[in-house]
Amino acid sequence: MKNLVNRVQLIGNLGSDPERKDLASGTALVRFPLATNSFYRNKEGEKMQETTWHSLVAWGALADRLEAALRKGMEVAVSGKIRNRSYDDANGQRRFVSEVVVDDFYRISRANREELPVETAAAKDNLPF
Repeated sequence: MKNLVNRVQLIGNLGSDPERKDLASGTALVRFPLATNSFYRNKEGEKMQETTWHSLVAWGALADRLEAALRKGMEVAVSGKIRNRSYDDANGQRRFVSEVVVDDFYRISRANREELPVETAAAKDNLPF
């Protein structure tokens, strides 16, 4: 059970391409937003959608892989841990940030799926695995 402490798993869509930053130490850093959707029915029986945005960050070799593999709109599964931190902005105001530090990911959607011929995309969707 100790491996379950501060673990998060999310499946959602990227809100933008991962943004890379190379730090002075030589370490790569990428940041990107991820949207997760949940659905429910309201009192009138209408299907409603609720979107939650998550800030994600990855470091080092994983950051390189994420930057190369992911693009805006792609569906991805990520796992990591939640980190809360604070900083002082340019105006001296204390800001608080909650983010998911990614330690693994799995690309669910294909980068060029919409460019596949219609029959090829339909055939891929019918595969049992």
